[in-house]
Amino acid sequence: MRRLLILCIGALAGLAAPAVAHGDAVIDWSLHAQNTILAPGPTAHASTLDFAMVHGAMYDAVNSIDRRYQSYLRVPRADRRASKDAAAATAAFRVLATNFPLQLTTLQGHYATSLAGIPEGKAKARGIAAGEAAAAAMLQSRERDGRLPPGTPYPFPQGTTPGAWRVSPPLTAVEPAWWVGNVRPFMIPDARWFLSDGPNRLTSRAYAKDLNEVKRIGALDSPDRTADQTMAAIFWQAQPVMLYGGVLRDLSARYGLSTPQNARLFGMVALAMADSAIVCWNDKFKRLFWRPIDAIRLADTDGNRATTADPTWRPLFDAATPTTPPLATPNFPDHPSGHSCVSSGIVNALQDFFGTDHIPVDVFSPRFPGQARHFDRLSDLLQEIIDARVWGGIHFRTADTQGAEIGEDVVRWERWFYFHRT
Repeated sequence: MRRLLILCIGALAGLAAPAVAHGDAVIDWSLHAQNTILAPGPTAHASTLDFAMVHGAMYDAVNSIDRRYQSYLRVPRADRRASKDAAAATAAFRVLATNFPLQLTTLQGHYATSLAGIPEGKAKARGIAAGEAAAAAMLQSRERDGRLPPGTPYPFPQGTTPGAWRVSPPLTAVEPAWWVGNVRPFMIPDARWFLSDGPNRLTSRAYAKDLNEVKRIGALDSPDRTADQTMAAIFWQAQPVMLYGGVLRDLSARYGLSTPQNARLFGMVALAMADSAIVCWNDKFKRLFWRPIDAIRLADTDGNRATTADPTWRPLFDAATPTTPPLATPNFPDHPSGHSCVSSGIVNALQDFFGTDHIPVDVFSPRFPGQARHFDRLSDLLQEIIDARVWGGIHFRTADTQGAEIGEDVVRWERWFYFHRT
């Protein structure tokens, strides 16, 4: 892998849309999973749970045949001659069909196409059996894991005191998937072990520094924010599964990864992404810390002499910004930043898989179709996300940096306990 990386590190590939499947079932079903999971329009953090289930099952299915690495769940070993593509396709299909029954007809069509490309025989049959076993193990492991149905009432009171979170204008309703933080993690033992240090005290210098920064550069009409910073802020306001799914498929094609390597790459990333989201949302609804728009408008109540109120302040992410869909301050607490948590989990998993930070990537966003943002290093990508949430006026910088630390800590646990060579 390292030798392959050295040979290919300079190669750059365009990515104007999700990569076209090239016959590898992991790649095919990663794209099918993305389209299936995002079709109902779920919240970004809730979608990570289904993505992890699909890719964790595909990893176990393929690895039960390949046997090079430790499995995620306990699944029986399969015949080494079994079809890895049949195993991956079956595992993904069964998980998606169970979780998204309304899309069963479409999924059955994809599954039939996948199986039609695999020669009939014992290898195919044994691969299907391996996929069924991995999917069954995943579905059983996630029974009663804390997920709640749509419409479950929000249980916390909205705050009225300085520092306490409340839904920020122009939104009025609370995020419906607030419960993600109470879902049982996939790899880490307990979300509470990975919580951040928490937001700065309202009377501290650090808090005033954070507030004054976002007040200045995150304002709707800020003269200090460049055009590129404005683009970056809006660019990253999209579903992480959509933003990074194309990146992973591009990296797989660029480095010519095998089916077992793809299963491991996507499994590592998806499971880290989900656990980072779970920790982040557990943290958010413990802190219940207000967003910059409320903090700035009510700065005369925070007890800090270094802050001043601006009752009319609006962030870049304001309904007046001409974007589709419209931008607004998200309707859940500030600390820590969800995008930073999830993106850090993804970036750190990629660094672990490739053994280096020097991975050039192009990222595409539905906000700017066909326009890529290029990064020479994965850490540069993460740093821009940290900055972008401030430029958008929706996060204090401390929420972003501590969110990135959560993703790093989650992957450090993953590094020690999962995906090792057997």
